Amino acid sequence: MGSAVRAAVGRLPAAPGVYRFRDARGRALYIGRATALRHRVGSYWADLGDRRHLERMVPQIVRVEALVCDSVHEAAWLERNLLERSRPRWNRVAGGAEEAMCIRLEHRSGVPRLVTVHWPVTETAGTFGPYLGGNRTRLAVSALDRVLPLWATDDRLAGSARDLARVRGVAVADRERFLATVTAVLCRRPDAVLTVRDLLVRQRDRAATNLAFEHAARIQAELEAVDWIVAEQKVTHLTARPDAEAYGWHDGLLVGFRFHAGRLCDWTQRVCGPRAARPYLDRTPPALAEFARRNADLGRTLAGG
Repeated sequence: MGSAVRAAVGRLPAAPGVYRFRDARGRALYIGRATALRHRVGSYWADLGDRRHLERMVPQIVRVEALVCDSVHEAAWLERNLLERSRPRWNRVAGGAEEAMCIRLEHRSGVPRLVTVHWPVTETAGTFGPYLGGNRTRLAVSALDRVLPLWATDDRLAGSARDLARVRGVAVADRERFLATVTAVLCRRPDAVLTVRDLLVRQRDRAATNLAFEHAARIQAELEAVDWIVAEQKVTHLTARPDAEAYGWHDGLLVGFRFHAGRLCDWTQRVCGPRAARPYLDRTPPALAEFARRNADLGRTLAGG
């Protein structure tokens, strides 16, 4: 590892994000995502494990670039978007393999129910997402059905379904409360998310106390799935939005992002003076200003600034 690359790896944060390797000619070699950037990027100069096909790439790396994301989920979406737009030589596939899903609130005969649908969608009313990972999305729906069983508020239940609703203490009168909480969770409201997490934790711990370890493990998986879908994610939107650009600047480095069809699909970095940078910064949407500024700071740090 060259001294410049070693220094850049040491400056990376232990945070989720996306990284990009470049060669001496400035060409992108590889784009990847990380749960912890410093550990993941540093691992390329250790045992590559199941990534041995990259052994010939590593000596060509002369520059490390990275973006910090607000969640692992956001990093997963960003990697997918960038690779679908432009795939560097050493990336095997154009984007991740996870299913892109949404959660929809459907009203059947007046009773709301949660269903999973593939993204992109044509019907956006009552639809939330998108999320990466079909299994995670289905587990999150299972978690919400477990603690906020909308199906059990149907006044036409019969037989075992009616008995189960009665045992769980659920009645038609609970419908609006359940629906409000479910909607708030899918809108990522912290108070509602905390309520659902607490209910799941209690059920998991009760199952473990009763030695029902498989059941406890299932609830734990659902809990992690809820955390996944409520994590902040602003690089892919449910519906296509007008194309936009966002820029951050720090000490001579301008970092730019381009959004197309609601997805962050392009990431650039270049040397730029403060006067030349000002028009770019002025047209950056306020909602993206902090993301862009933070990553301009990181870009300058990795470049040795």
